Amino acid sequence: MRGTLIFSGTSCPSLTKQICENLGMAPAEAELTQFSNGETSVRILTSVREKDVFVVQSGSPKINDTIMELLIMISACKGGSASKVTAVLPYFPYSRQSKKKSHRGAITARMLANLLGVAGVKHIVTVDLHASQMQGFFKCPVDNLHAEPLIARWIRHNVPDWKEAVVVSKNAGGTKRVTSLADALKLNFGMVTTDKRRGHNMTASMIMNHLDGIERQPVLDPISNQVRTTSTEPEKEATNAQSQDSRVVADGQGSPRPTANGTRARSASNPKPHHTRSQTTLSQSSVIDELDEEAEGDELEFNDQRAAEVIHGRLVQGHIVPDDFVSPAESVAGTEIPDEDPMVMSHASSFFAPQSHALGGSGDAEASSDEEEEILKPKVEHMITLVGDVKGRSVFIVDDMIDKPGSWIAAAETVRKRGKAEKVYCIATHGVFGGDCLEQMQACDCIDTIVVTNSYPIPEEKARKASKLVVLDLSFLLAEAIRRNHYGESMSPLFQHVLDS
Repeated sequence: MRGTLIFSGTSCPSLTKQICENLGMAPAEAELTQFSNGETSVRILTSVREKDVFVVQSGSPKINDTIMELLIMISACKGGSASKVTAVLPYFPYSRQSKKKSHRGAITARMLANLLGVAGVKHIVTVDLHASQMQGFFKCPVDNLHAEPLIARWIRHNVPDWKEAVVVSKNAGGTKRVTSLADALKLNFGMVTTDKRRGHNMTASMIMNHLDGIERQPVLDPISNQVRTTSTEPEKEATNAQSQDSRVVADGQGSPRPTANGTRARSASNPKPHHTRSQTTLSQSSVIDELDEEAEGDELEFNDQRAAEVIHGRLVQGHIVPDDFVSPAESVAGTEIPDEDPMVMSHASSFFAPQSHALGGSGDAEASSDEEEEILKPKVEHMITLVGDVKGRSVFIVDDMIDKPGSWIAAAETVRKRGKAEKVYCIATHGVFGGDCLEQMQACDCIDTIVVTNSYPIPEEKARKASKLVVLDLSFLLAEAIRRNHYGESMSPLFQHVLDS
């Protein structure tokens, strides 16, 4: 590694030291201080002229100071005639602010990318960006490394019966990351979703379930132009549905055959004078269902049973509660809304108002950790859904970072108490652990192990008290990335999973 210098910021000196030891060199000397008013001062104590310089800096509790320190170090090396300056960011700051969340919001991650470019950086090496499309913010090459091969190797070596485990995403936005790990380990995957259920407000399914037990009003059929009334009892509706399913139609030879959707087909000799678009669609679906029955050779069986792999639970104040748990009464303007009147509750519900998404209506944008935690507000009841069979198996709940404990504890309690999972492993690349996050996850009985990497510095005292915490070392991955970057070798082998014999 001749002609190479590796500088360390104040956020991760131990990680930089391990990287240099793996490369057989020592960290370059630099003096990093602050003035009394908080200004950052940087002095490079070695010659960087025509050298390939790497500056290692990650996030920290004082994130703005570390960013400013990184920018000044890059500018100082560039001013010292370094041939190339590469920023090694195991955890990229402000990565969760990669999109506009409101009309007057800022895309802070793009602004930071512009600042790095102005400072003089020529290459970026990072690990597991929160959103991979952030690479388009930079005008220089970006190597977005993945900790997935490292995590998969730890699972194969340390989890008993890992081949029977299930990889679970704790939100809909992280399914791509979860399916990637599941494909690498050849495991099944599942998902946990949390729906906001405001006090005394009714969702569409709740309203329809409530209306199933009350008398319904006469309705006007738009096709026949006749007034028809629905049954007032669910038993009668079920009887009518069974009688409709027993209808038969005649095929070309005149032999009757039941249809899959219970619609009556008309023969060519007795056509209907006027056809509507909905009737034509129903007729086409009946023909398709008949062809499917002929291909299978057996009569199809239909039922309205709920899929066994979908489990619902009640989440009150961030924890799973029994189905018969009585929620604390909530009032609006000091007056409680009665539960007996569904229409009063439904008019106050967000069911009648469109849900707000990111700017421009981009509902497919991946939800950040803060947005997910915003849903899990205290003193509010939510419905949480588990999709996937986890009974008697180990579960790997995977995301890119652990910052707040609410969503992790809710997902762990769901797969443990409702899904009857055997063990729960919370796995992430970046262990930010804001506030008392690590202490709360350590105290949770439903979480067995917490697995993170050393991309984000964790205080030694806090890590020592957490017996469930396992920290994986990224120094070998970053050292190999620096070596390949210096010699101009391909980075592709760093993304491949190495199977141990």
